[in-house]
Formats: sequence, structure tokens, C-alpha cells
Amino acid sequence: KSIYDIQMLKVKSFEFSPIQENTYVLYNDNNECAIIDPGCYYPNEVDELKRFIHQNKLTPILLLNTHCHLDHVFGNKAISEAYNLTLHLHKNEQKVLEFAPTSGLMYNLPFDNYTGDFIFLEHGDVVKIGADELNVLLTPGHSPGSISFYSTANGFVIGGDVLFKNSVGRSDLPGGNHDTLIESIKTQILILPPQTIVYSGHGPQTTVGMEKDNNPYLV
Repeated sequence: KSIYDIQMLKVKSFEFSPIQENTYVLYNDNNECAIIDPGCYYPNEVDELKRFIHQNKLTPILLLNTHCHLDHVFGNKAISEAYNLTLHLHKNEQKVLEFAPTSGLMYNLPFDNYTGDFIFLEHGDVVKIGADELNVLLTPGHSPGSISFYSTANGFVIGGDVLFKNSVGRSDLPGGNHDTLIESIKTQILILPPQTIVYSGHGPQTTVGMEKDNNPYLV
């Protein structure tokens, strides 16, 4: 392959649900796509996600969860059924996923949970969207089996609720641990090149370098 043949992954983000969660669609030049953390809660949000996929003639080949708190899994069932996809997650998130509907009732956000099979991802695994590769990084602390997806070639990481612009994920939910979270960020995310774009589960994107220099939680 010459340098001109290198495919680029495109990243499309949506903000869904009253919890304002970021859902990501990654797609390549062959129109294959991965859907990460479908947080679409209302039917019109599910429609918006499907419409984008349809209008861009995309073929969904992967359904991935960074972690399984309710706002990141609202749309798992609808998306898995629409495109016949099996959910990929870390095994330590299975219990979190099972608890999500109970959590939904506590927030007055009832929803139907994903009921299909699982494909479990481990630290060091590589997930492929055609020729494009995402490296799986285990980044617990916000959630017990939280994982991040890093694209070396495209210079971005999708980290769920681990790291935000000038902030970090909360660690007061079941299975969370602040020290573990900070350790995850420092050993898995901050070692990436400084220009690496960080796509978070909420709020705007940032970069590794920006957070290294400015994030008050990482001093």
C-alpha cells in the first residue's frame, strides 16, 4: 500500500437521551461501520441514528460498548436487532449491563435491555472495521470493565466516561474506584501521542496533550 491508499476512519457523533450521552459511528471508505455506545433513548433518536447509516449507505458490522451504564446501552437492543449485531464488551461489564434497567427505573428512564449473545473483549485485543484496527485498552475505575478503543493510524481514542475535557469520570457508582480510574488514565491514555483526539462519552472532544497539561484531576 502506498501512503495514498491508507484508509481513514471517519467519526460521527450524536448526543442522545436526557443524560446527553455521546454515541459514535466509525466508518471507512468501504462504508463498513462500527456503532459504539448507542445511547439513543427515544424512538426519534433511534431513527436519527438509523437515518444517518442509511443515508451514507453504511453497513454496520460491529456493536461495541465501552462500558454498560444505562445511558450508554439504551439503544443496544434496537441497534442489534436492526442490523443483526452481537454486542462486544468486557466480561466485567456483564453485571453492569444486567443492572442497567433497574438503574433506568431509578432515573425514571425505563428501557428494554439487550438480550442477545456476547463477544467479550480483553485488553490487547484488536477490533477490525475492514482494514482499520482499533486497539482495546482496559481502563477501569469509572466502571469495572470499562474499555477504550484506540486507533493508532487515525490518532484517536474513544474512551467512554474515563476522561473528559478538564475532568474525569465519576467513580462513586457500583464497581467504581477513583484511584483505579486515575491509574487507568495515566497508564493507558496519557501515554498516547499528545495530538491523539479523545472522544468522550459526554461533552466535547479533547486531546491527550491538552488533558496532560490542563486537567486538574491529573496533576
